[in-house]
Formats: sequence, structure tokens, C-alpha cells
Amino acid sequence: MIPSLRILILLASLAWPLAAMGGPTVYIPLGAGNLVIAVDAATHRITARYEGVENPHGLVVTPDGEYLIAGSLAETAAPPGTAHETPTSRLYLIHPAHGHVMLTIAVAGWTHHQAITPDGRYVISTHTTRGDISVLDLTNNTIIQRIATGPAPNYALITREGDRAYVSNSGNNTITEIDLATWKPLRTLEAGPSPEHMVFASDQRTLYVSNPRAGTVSAVSLDNGQVTTTYEIGANVHGLDMGDDGRTLFISSQKAETLTALDTGSGKMRSVPLAPAPYHLNAIPGTGFVYVSSRQDPVIWVIDQQSLEVTATIALPAGEGHQMAVVPR
Repeated sequence: MIPSLRILILLASLAWPLAAMGGPTVYIPLGAGNLVIAVDAATHRITARYEGVENPHGLVVTPDGEYLIAGSLAETAAPPGTAHETPTSRLYLIHPAHGHVMLTIAVAGWTHHQAITPDGRYVISTHTTRGDISVLDLTNNTIIQRIATGPAPNYALITREGDRAYVSNSGNNTITEIDLATWKPLRTLEAGPSPEHMVFASDQRTLYVSNPRAGTVSAVSLDNGQVTTTYEIGANVHGLDMGDDGRTLFISSQKAETLTALDTGSGKMRSVPLAPAPYHLNAIPGTGFVYVSSRQDPVIWVIDQQSLEVTATIALPAGEGHQMAVVPR
């Protein structure tokens, strides 16, 4: 538990009781809907909703499932007379068991995506309009670092060991590697055109990176920092995630309106139509399903990882699904 929140939690009341959950819990920020929801992956039903968040996009959850940290794409302009001050945005700390926002933390520039260290202590937020990332320390709820990466940083990943972070810079086709012991950039890696979302290979020696403008996914070696393979996927590639088997990469293409399953061992691909505008996606561990949001409609498609068939749909109360976070059962 975050020490500074203990008293607040004792005083908090339950905003919306959670239903009993049989599977992993999937938390989904709903952007323009100004909501975060919880979904039981066993039933694909919404079990809770958390209000008081403005335009949430990036979302992570602490490993124990006790806290959600949602980042806002909304900015507040600097007050009159402070023209050189940076507009601010917000990080929201939500306690799911108590059903509401516990704390709001100001950050410079709107936050895009987020990543959390395996020990649950630090949260990295990318600031696309600022060319840097911020680091939130959850032991005292303060921003302890701002680190310049490259123009238009988009997505962040942290290794299982918690020793390295990788940030895609969509403004200059690179990825920044950061040493989390010193919070210093170590290397600049190659990436495809305008890199955005990323996921590790199961052995964490390769990064798979979406290149929306080129309609491709790049495989980037972490050994030599170079692109080793480029896969042609479809127009406006967006979300991607690794399936339960550790080798099948699921990829959404907004304009092509397809979901692709790429066998990263053989390079073989299967694609199925999915419309309108498939967007963010997550393979839900241990379930055999992929959750895919639509950029256009308030819906989440539940996709079977083997057949690529839509097995269920989740109607969203408002907005569109962005960066999902999963707590295993």
C-alpha cells in the first residue's frame, strides 16, 4: 500500500460495489467518456466504473492490483501572466476497492502512455508534446525525474527485471533505452517510421514496434539496437500484444480494418476483417482472448486467439477504449 494514502483509504467510502470476479480484471480508460471501467474477463461484463478522470488515455495498475494510475490527455493552460510556464495535465490515483480517485498529481504536458516497474514503485509517463518522460514515485506521490528522450515520445515499456525502460520516439524514428538504476539514457536504438506501440518478445531480446504511417511492424534487436525484420501489416497499424503462446503477435490496423495474428517464429500471418477502426488491444493472459477496442464505436471486441473469431462484444458506456491494464486472477 502507498503509505501516504493509508489514512485516505480508511476514510473513503465505496462508490460502486464491485461484483464478484471470476477471471482476470481488465481496466480500460475510456478517453472522451471521462471514465475508467473494470471488466471481469471470465464473463466479459463491466463490474465497476470510476469517475472524476478527464480524458484518460494511458493506464497502469500496481502488481498487487491495489492502485490504478491513469494519465490524462487534457491540458490546463498556464494562468495569465505566466506565458512561459508549461501547461499542466494530471495523473489520477484510483483505489479500485473504494471506487474513486484518491489523489490527483500535476505533470507538465499531457500524458500519453504509461509503464510501471515490476515492484510497483515507479510509473513512467510519456509526454508527446514535450519530448520527455516523467517518473512518478508512488512511495511519496511525487514526480522525481523528467528525462529527455526524443521528439514526440509515444510509448514506454519496462523489462521484467525492472532494470531498463524503452521509449518510442515517433518524431525521429528511434527508441531510447534508459537505465532505471540511474535514470540516465543509455542508447538510442533504430526503429521503423514514426514508432508508437511496443511489446517485448517472450525472451525480451526483441522489441516489436508498430509504425502507423508505414503500416508496418518492426522487429528491433536489443542486442545491436537495429531493425532486423519489417512486417507489412496494413494501413494505420496501432495496437499490438503477445498472445498466450509467447510467439503469436496480435496487431490491429485502423484503416485496413483488420486484426492480424503474426507467428513471430515463422513469419506467417493470418488476418481477419474487424470494423470499424480496431484500435488498442490486449491479449488477456490465461484466457485465450484478445480484447480490441474501436476508435470509432464504444465497443470492445472479445477475440478468440486461435480462431480470430469475435466471441463476444462489450458495449462501453461512453468514449473509446485506450491503454488497458490487466490484473490476473
